[in-house]
Amino acid sequence: MNQIDLANKLRPFLPDGVEQDIAYLIIHYKVYFRITKPRESVYGDYTSPVLDQPHKITINGNQNKYAFFITTLHEFAHLYTWVKYGNRVKPHGIEWKTEFQDLTKPYFKRNVFPPELVTALKNYMNNPAASSCSDEHLMLALRLFDRKNKPILREIQENSRFILNNITFVKGRLVRSRYECISLKDNQTYLISSTAEVSLEE
Repeated sequence: MNQIDLANKLRPFLPDGVEQDIAYLIIHYKVYFRITKPRESVYGDYTSPVLDQPHKITINGNQNKYAFFITTLHEFAHLYTWVKYGNRVKPHGIEWKTEFQDLTKPYFKRNVFPPELVTALKNYMNNPAASSCSDEHLMLALRLFDRKNKPILREIQENSRFILNNITFVKGRLVRSRYECISLKDNQTYLISSTAEVSLEE
């Protein structure tokens, strides 16, 4: 597939004007790039080449276009890090952080991100973490652009029942950025992120 055709396929998933950039990276690095169904544990994934296998990047297709783009840049930062350092550095160490920052900076200058997202994203990019959902301010800013939101744990009332990973919990008190929640499966208490997306028990 040529770059123009690939960019056209990517366009519905990405902010305006960046599809050619991502198409170029996919073709230039010969990446096996796949848009997947939702996965609860990850938003995207990078696999380095093994033997004759190519770089592989998978991205959850249910994300809004800004979350999809940030996740894609996150995974290409892994590719860049692997190309430069192989397996000699930590997956989310300073080398990866630097590559992620360098990949993202030009898009601030191009005004790709809306004003509601810029401040939270810039703060996150000062020291990016393994997952964007670990940054509460960024996750809440990204949720503004979701087509349909599930509630997050902080939005539901204390003592409410909710479902996460097919397990029913009862929401308890806040401890820093997490809530103590009792699992009805084993009656144990778990600390769950305040920004975890949950389903309310019907």
